[in-house]
Amino acid sequence: MRLGRLALPNPILVASGTFGYAREMERLVDLSRLGAIVPKTVTREPRQGNPPWRTVETPAGMLNSIGLDNDGIDAFIAHHLPYLVSLGSPIIVSIAGRTVSEFVAMSAMLGEASGPAALELNISCPNVSGGIDFGTNPAMCEQLVRQCRAACGLPIVAKLTPNVTSIAEVAQAAEAGGADAISLINTCQGMAVDWRRRRPLLGNVIGGLSGPAIKPIALRCVFQAARAVKTPLVGIGGIATIDDVMEFLVAGATAVQLGTANFYNPTVSMTVLDGLPAALATLGATTVGEVVGSLQLPST
Repeated sequence: MRLGRLALPNPILVASGTFGYAREMERLVDLSRLGAIVPKTVTREPRQGNPPWRTVETPAGMLNSIGLDNDGIDAFIAHHLPYLVSLGSPIIVSIAGRTVSEFVAMSAMLGEASGPAALELNISCPNVSGGIDFGTNPAMCEQLVRQCRAACGLPIVAKLTPNVTSIAEVAQAAEAGGADAISLINTCQGMAVDWRRRRPLLGNVIGGLSGPAIKPIALRCVFQAARAVKTPLVGIGGIATIDDVMEFLVAGATAVQLGTANFYNPTVSMTVLDGLPAALATLGATTVGEVVGSLQLPST
């Protein structure tokens, strides 16, 4: 199967920020079976991230305010990337920058590095300042995608935020900029409060909500984007079962990323992969492409 210029062995990917750098999962998951691994987002310089608390459990998911804690792109290329590319699955490197020039510089560095299959531009993290602007402003999104593509020969995936008025407009901008694929959605902004102490629970006050609670929002975004663009879509948000996967595929996604489910069920990706052939057969299909965007709308 393909996402633009990116060839993948199957549509089951693991999402950035929920799978570490894969070392954490190697004893639990056959990493070579995955459609692709998207490791933790990398920034130009090391980041300590946000103050604690950084995570709060919610009734139907979790809030996080990690703040892109990482060792920076130089350390990533030197220490993490060689291990990742040895695993046998495509590696889609997630990058985030405060400015266009930071995104472009990192794209160029990874384009010259050995092993990445593609880049995912994290223009949608709600827990840092600056970067999310590129995912909420269509003109800025288009410009960023275009410049990163010009700086790097790797396929480009734009990761969008749901915290916008029109997800379709931003998806169209990413397509106009030359994105090979569009992944959606990142987390939804939210917060948690300790009313007895009259204080927010997260150190950064606002965080990103993920997990089952956001699946209906993510499905809606995929459906709307699929009707607005021809670029392949990667669905993210509350996916934990083969039924969830199939819902995203028929809504218009060509592939999916499993995120928060990895925290409470580390082998979920293997279970979903095992169930995919039978789920496709239920719809009389043998390939993923036969069911993508096949949702039948009620007649008016």
